[in-house]
Amino acid sequence: MPYDDSGWRNFGAYGAGRSPENVRGGRALGQAMEEALSRQIREGGIRSAVTTPRGLRARLNYLDSDAGRQALRNAGVTVQNRALNNWFAGTQHPRRANLDLIDTAYWNLRAHNVLRNLGAFKQHLNNRGNGRPIEIHPINQDLVDDHARRRNLMGDQGIRSLPAVRYIWDDAVDAMAAGDADKLEEIWDDVISDLDSDWGAYTYVSYVGLGA
Repeated sequence: MPYDDSGWRNFGAYGAGRSPENVRGGRALGQAMEEALSRQIREGGIRSAVTTPRGLRARLNYLDSDAGRQALRNAGVTVQNRALNNWFAGTQHPRRANLDLIDTAYWNLRAHNVLRNLGAFKQHLNNRGNGRPIEIHPINQDLVDDHARRRNLMGDQGIRSLPAVRYIWDDAVDAMAAGDADKLEEIWDDVISDLDSDWGAYTYVSYVGLGA
């Protein structure tokens, strides 16, 4: 479906563009997916602190590979390879400064691995065919010229919820990963077409919340 600007054909002419949070819906959807992906990286990772024996051992186990060693070097670890081997074997305990670097290396490598294979993220969003809820906030009209403000989009009455958005997530994740803004806008048109006849008012939004 071609991108439809009908809800805000004169977007910015009366001040809507003065609020930096007001963006096209596809961009907001991309931001919401990036936030959900960040949560998946964090919440699916090791929860024990690196300063605990369990947390340190779990991180070193994850980093015990060529990619893990490179991640440690990239994070700033400068100890000799012999010391690294001792860390992995559990016969030498890293100094406190190196604990922070090990933690950084772990999270960097985990993020890299998740981003390299987004299939799990697609499955998470598809939710076994049930999809995910989306909350849509209309544009912030605080800086819109008073005569051009749309009263029906002000306050909580303007917030719209779609309880189960399905069938878009594989394409949406691919578009997010490729930085394909046009595709995200096309997908957003499909999303908001499930709203009522005023769906065009949500071609631009201030925030999209993703229940994932």
